[in-house]
Parts: sequence; structure tokens; C-alpha cells
Amino acid sequence: MNTTSATPTGVIVIVAAVITDEAGRLLLVRKRGTDRFMQAGGKIDAGETPAVALMRELGEELAIDVLPGDLDYLGRFHAPAANEAGYVVDAEIFFVSVRGEAVASAEIDELIWVSPDEALDYPLAPLTSEVLLPLLAARAS
Repeated sequence: MNTTSATPTGVIVIVAAVITDEAGRLLLVRKRGTDRFMQAGGKIDAGETPAVALMRELGEELAIDVLPGDLDYLGRFHAPAANEAGYVVDAEIFFVSVRGEAVASAEIDELIWVSPDEALDYPLAPLTSEVLLPLLAARAS
């Protein structure tokens, strides 16, 4: 009997931010030890709401302060996890207005500002490439 399967074995509940600047560029991050770019964010701790978790994560990862009024809920989406084989991310996504300059902090090795078209030149997490970039394109048209 074949025990390998393409079916996901687990779900990772996360929150993530779609951050754009005035020029329409998208902020993407690459976490330490990985090669794919994605939205900033992370796992929701016990007792946290998605909004509170995202504000915490953005402070830790990008050294920026985000207030509840800076968040605009986009929706809940699913995609294969970028760095955990066999897992799916269950992601609460917010558009986020940021004040101040984002700085790669904590587990973030690199951050880039790219147009949605330029993003396609980078290795991307499935949530970014399969869900969020098409969603941004639809909103722009």
C-alpha cells in the first residue's frame, strides 16, 4: 500500500498583511532559512484575535507600529504552505497601512518592495502567487 499522499496532513492558522506603498509596490518578506517571498505575518497565538496577532507580528518582523484603524480585513484564504511540506495555511488577510519604514527584524532575512508584475520574478509562497497576486490584479482592474 502506498503511504505517500499529496493530500495535506495539517493546517497552519496564520494572519498576513498585504502592504502596498503609494506607487502600488507590494512589500514581500523572506524568512530566515527559506527561499520564498511572502507577506509579512505569522501564527496566531492562543487568545489572540487575528488583528492583534498581525499587529504583534508586524512589530516583531518589520519594526513598525500598526494600530487597529490601519487594518482593512480582506478575507480568509487557503493555500499550500510554503515551508512545511504537506500542510495548508488557513490565512486571515488584511490590507495594512503602515507608518514609518519597515526594517527586516526577528526571523526576516530580507524584505523587498516590488510591483505585482515584478513579484513574479521571485520565488513566491503559494498564498502570494496563487491567491493574493490575482486578487490584487482583480482589485486594480
